[in-house]
Amino acid sequence: MNHTKYLSFPSVGRLHPYAQLFGRRVSRRGLVAVLLLCAAIWPGELGDITREQVVAAFIQVSVFVAATLLLFYGTERLFNVCLGDILRNARRLEVPIAAVLGAIPGCGGAVVVVAAYTSGNASFGAVTATLTATMGDAAFLLIAVRPEAAAVVLPLSVVVGILSGWVIDATFGHSLSVRKGKAAVSPPMIGAVRWYHKAYLVLAMIGLVFGVMQLAMINLPSKLQFLVSVLALLGAFTGLAIWVISPVRAMTNMRDRPTTRMAEETSFISVWVIGAYLAYEYFAAFTGLDLADAFSTVGPVLPIIAILVGFIPGCGPQVLVTTLYLNGLIPFAALIGNAISNDGDALFPAIALEPRSAVLATLCSSVPALLVAYWFYLFAPGFMN
Repeated sequence: MNHTKYLSFPSVGRLHPYAQLFGRRVSRRGLVAVLLLCAAIWPGELGDITREQVVAAFIQVSVFVAATLLLFYGTERLFNVCLGDILRNARRLEVPIAAVLGAIPGCGGAVVVVAAYTSGNASFGAVTATLTATMGDAAFLLIAVRPEAAAVVLPLSVVVGILSGWVIDATFGHSLSVRKGKAAVSPPMIGAVRWYHKAYLVLAMIGLVFGVMQLAMINLPSKLQFLVSVLALLGAFTGLAIWVISPVRAMTNMRDRPTTRMAEETSFISVWVIGAYLAYEYFAAFTGLDLADAFSTVGPVLPIIAILVGFIPGCGPQVLVTTLYLNGLIPFAALIGNAISNDGDALFPAIALEPRSAVLATLCSSVPALLVAYWFYLFAPGFMN
């Protein structure tokens, strides 16, 4: 009797298509990780800039994204609710809820709405509203330094987001929304919380303490700053390792535990954030670009420049615009234009899962950004300056 047929195994070419895709993805992500690691340990200016920006991305962005995602997913788990289902069943309140979620400092609320949209649970008007209302992590900085300005920017962004979302849905209906039958296949379930998810949680929560201290302008001793840098590098590269081996594209399975979902999604967003930070700093260092000088030499086009900067995915450039405002280098009109046009880190998963919709939503936010920014520039030039 021939037993070989019972002992045969499928060849690599006959593996399940998902397994082949996962293998290719790991290879590509692994290459990115190796290149980033090489840049970080490279001697001289390249290594210094890389390490500095990786630390900044983790402390200024990643820890806040982790905290907000953990809050949202923990709340869903604790009360056995699904924000996607809430948005889908909210009818006329769907857009206002999405705008309020987007306005929450950080990008966690907007990321949740984007996840609901890509799974067919939210309209295109809702995702436009949340991307218009969000100010991303720049909101933390504005609240800490100029709370009176934040008290104007955040509610105004919500109102503009709601109106924009309603106009979009009234104009296009649900033709731009992801239909349930067309929605992407549910992400693979990871299952038990892995040790590296727990490690990332610990590093992110410790980093959050220092991130809040940084926003509060609390100066740390040099030795403690060194320890913070080491912790941030460890946290960032732990997240990078999670991203390399992760089987998910951007969004996690809602049946996974909050710690797992937080670690997986924050790691994905952080890679894009690090890339945005490095792209800007490399360009500035090796070309001599100085946005502060560029902003100070132009007048009427300042709001347009700030709005265009808002199109750049991620929170790094938006934090820079907020910093320029806080230092008196740009007017409030430019700040509010940037706040409305920028989509923060929520744009990264949107680009990965629905690139056409992501670009269209960004373009839609530019219209109200221009109108509001130039209203302040023309009729209230000294407001909040």
